[in-house]
Parts: sequence; C-alpha cells; structure tokens
Amino acid sequence: MTTTNQSARGDGRALDRILLIGASRGLGLALADEWSRLGREVVATVRGTGRTPLHDLADRDDRSIEIETVDITEPEQIAALHGRLSGRTFDLVFVNAGVTNSPEGTVAETTDEEFARVMITNALSPLRVVETLADLVEPDGTIGVMSSGQGSVANNVTGGHEMYRGSKAALNTYMRSYAARHAGEQRSLVLMAPGWVRTDLGGSAARLTIDESIPNVVKTLDSLSGSTELRYVDYLGRTVPW
Repeated sequence: MTTTNQSARGDGRALDRILLIGASRGLGLALADEWSRLGREVVATVRGTGRTPLHDLADRDDRSIEIETVDITEPEQIAALHGRLSGRTFDLVFVNAGVTNSPEGTVAETTDEEFARVMITNALSPLRVVETLADLVEPDGTIGVMSSGQGSVANNVTGGHEMYRGSKAALNTYMRSYAARHAGEQRSLVLMAPGWVRTDLGGSAARLTIDESIPNVVKTLDSLSGSTELRYVDYLGRTVPW
C-alpha cells in the first residue's frame, strides 16, 4: 500500500450523495449527522421498524436524510433494498456494520454460535452489501467499509479481542479480494479505521470522542475520492498496516 501523501489521495471531491448502511446509533448515527450537517444528501438505513435516534435526526428541518430499512445479515433484505433504490446512483456507499463480543477468552473458547454471529455480521454481510449494491455507485464513486485498527495483523502485538480482531482482519482480506477482482475500475475503495471511539460498542474507556473521530472520517473519505486503489486508513488518513 502507498502512504497517504497528497498524490495518493485522489482529487478530494466532496461526496454529495451518500448511501449509509447502518445508522441507527453510534458511529453510523454520527456519520449521518455530520454528512447531513454539511448539506449532503443521505439515505441511511436502520435494521428494524422501530423508531431510532436517526428518525429524530431526520425530523430536523435542516437535514436531508431519507431512512431505509435493511438487516444486512439477511441477503433477501439486501436484494430488496437494491430493488427499492434501483435507478438511483450515489457518490458513496458506506457500510457501517459491526458487533463485538466479550474481549476475554481465546477464539478456541468461542462457541460455534458466537463465532458465526460475529463473522457473519462483521465480515460476510458487508461484502454481500458491497457486491449487491455496487452498481448503485457512480463509476468514479467510492465504496467504503467501516473496519478497525484491530483488523491489522501486523499491529496485533498484544492479543486480546480475538474474535473481533479476526472478523475485521477477514473483512479486510475479503475487500482485498474484491479490489483484485475489480482492478482497473475507477472507483475508490476504502477500509476505514475510525479509532477507538466512546460509543456503546467502543465503551467508556475509549480514547476518542465522536467529535474527534467522525468529522475526520468524513474529511478523509472526501480526500480519497478519485483514488483508484484500495486504501486501509485511519480517521486521520494515515495508512494502517495490513
């Protein structure tokens, strides 16, 4: 991978029409908030039919947020979302989906059910979304997926969080395979590590606030538009070792 110098960043074009998968809470909700605050047109998804904080955000008069429903662990729901959005195009499709489990214990101690839950949600389902919705992205648009610094194999020198680490490392590998199969296309592909952020998933001990992470995630995604390679970067645009 190249370093994030200016020549590698791309043209820095603002991504104005965004499809955000997973925005009912946490980092996804914060992304919807930031993009809509900047005047971007956002279609954002929730998993169920109940009211969420995203609905409250969308009800503000100054926001342009359209809410869709999809559970990405159900392939038929991804296909149905594609059908409802057919004929529309986006500058960015960003998949923000992830679960965690208890950080204690080794992967060998994980039950089959828990292994399947984490791997299906964090690794398999995002790629199903990318494969199904890719034709909704402009030919020179961006496909982004929320990864994690814990998905870095090279940086794993402390262990811990084995299931979560493994699922994000798998996600990164699958996106590399996707990029290899689509070599020569003009779309930007981004694996984003948002940093350790204080959310329900990140926990109260996390180093970053949402306001320290998410505006920089948005700036970094804009800066990488026009790049034609897969980038694995953090919220400040710094390359994360594979």
